[in-house]
Amino acid sequence: MAVQTVYDTPGTKNEVLPGFAVAAIREEGRWRCTMLDDEALVDLDSAITGLRALHSTGAVLGLLAVDDCFFVLLRPIPGGVSMMLSDAVAALDYDIAADVLDLLRIDLPPEDTADDEPWPEGDMSILADLGLPADELEVLAGEWELYPDEQLAAIARRCGFADALTEVLSHR
Repeated sequence: MAVQTVYDTPGTKNEVLPGFAVAAIREEGRWRCTMLDDEALVDLDSAITGLRALHSTGAVLGLLAVDDCFFVLLRPIPGGVSMMLSDAVAALDYDIAADVLDLLRIDLPPEDTADDEPWPEGDMSILADLGLPADELEVLAGEWELYPDEQLAAIARRCGFADALTEVLSHR
């Protein structure tokens, strides 16, 4: 498995992976979004810790779009975190995807699946109470012609926080 780090090779200026890590928070019927630390794109523990630090009485959802390749949904729940990975094959090249599969207790896909269709794994009902049923999330994750940011924008539209997501991403 390729080792993925938040920083490029020595001598570069601490560049992070392309993508974004955003928390969507719903309180009193209103959504707001905030950027998570850039390290959340490569370190699952950082992403989960960042979400838990938000201490909201409403829904908290982490949206990670990693390197134009895949996305991860995270949702803190009592006693753990619910997770969904848009493409399990990404775990062959990205540590954060491998960490998601590890926490889900799902084996890495075989090397020969790298050219196959996207292979979503995890809790497909993670957004069911927010308006996106499991079967629709699975179909959306399987749309290989869409980039992860486009998939997450569609998820945000369906769940009602598209404007908040657009606003926070326009300021990064």
